[in-house]
Amino acid sequence: MASFRNIYTSLMLVIAGSTSKELARQVSYLKAENQILRSRLPDRLILTHREKNRLIRFAKHLGSALNELVTIVHPSTIRRWIREASDKVAKTRKNVGRPRTAEQIEKLILKLAKDNSWGYTRILGELKKLGIMSVTRNTVKNILKRNGYDIGPKRGPGTWDEFLKIHAKTMWQCDFYSKKVVSKTGLRDLFVMIFLHVETRRVFITPATYNPGEAWVLEQADAFKQHLKDEKLSCKILMHDRDTKFTKSFNEKLSAGKRDVKISAFRSPNTNAFVERFIQSLQQECLDHFVVFGKAHFDHLCSEYCEHYLIERPHQSLENEVLPITKERRKKPKKPKKPLTEPDTIPLSSIRCKERLGGLLKHYERKAA
Repeated sequence: MASFRNIYTSLMLVIAGSTSKELARQVSYLKAENQILRSRLPDRLILTHREKNRLIRFAKHLGSALNELVTIVHPSTIRRWIREASDKVAKTRKNVGRPRTAEQIEKLILKLAKDNSWGYTRILGELKKLGIMSVTRNTVKNILKRNGYDIGPKRGPGTWDEFLKIHAKTMWQCDFYSKKVVSKTGLRDLFVMIFLHVETRRVFITPATYNPGEAWVLEQADAFKQHLKDEKLSCKILMHDRDTKFTKSFNEKLSAGKRDVKISAFRSPNTNAFVERFIQSLQQECLDHFVVFGKAHFDHLCSEYCEHYLIERPHQSLENEVLPITKERRKKPKKPKKPLTEPDTIPLSSIRCKERLGGLLKHYERKAA
């Protein structure tokens, strides 16, 4: 009976996986098509009342997915429309109190916020310099908040992009990843920790566990430090999110040796975006194609994809180059110094395809002369 239950569970997983893959392909196509169409439109679109209502109807059940899907306006704008539409009291409320800020003044405030790193006080001063005296401090603050801008000035050496450029060489990001797998006792969650170097995109994936307790987390901190030592890599800054599995003792262990552990701010997923983007690639290019049976199978899949990612896969963020020389690549034969011929003169017979995981991951290279 238990054997039949496991077979039935595996079959259901295959069916569910196939359905989600088909839906994912459809969504990916629609997103790509939407991006192409959107790129040919002006930066700002003025929507009619009917068009807003259509967006509200489809958006109100998407939850946090709005942050990834919305492109026509800012996600906070959609949320504001949803709140206003669902607030029945607002529909009958009389227009009392201060009149709404003129649309042109609001556009000017948003332009000043977008073009500069000013806080609301500095923007207010700029408005007064332009002769606009009717706007208060709270009005500027509310307009900035409503449109997703920080009300305070960007302090420190510069913007977040500038911070990344300055520190990318010694900055790593870390995150947990979990996946349901088929085990002897049924479906269970397996966890790994993933460390990624921001500048080179080198990645280190820990062995999986069913119980990501504090002892296991500390072991992975030691394993990461040993990985840095073996590969002769530098880590001055390590960033992670506010997952409670990142314990105080984990931060203290990694803070040793003049290493600074940074915890991302609340509701700021972009600050840990590099490692999260790798996790997305790991899922879409590898794990979503398998029903995973146990820890050993999961570790094998992660190991194969990691080796493919480090040695063979070109990276768009690195101008379609493979990663810089790593310990794994030093074992490979050196490429010939003879310059490559033009692409239109390469015969297909001189191209060799290497496969991993039954042909899921492919790598093409020239045959040795």
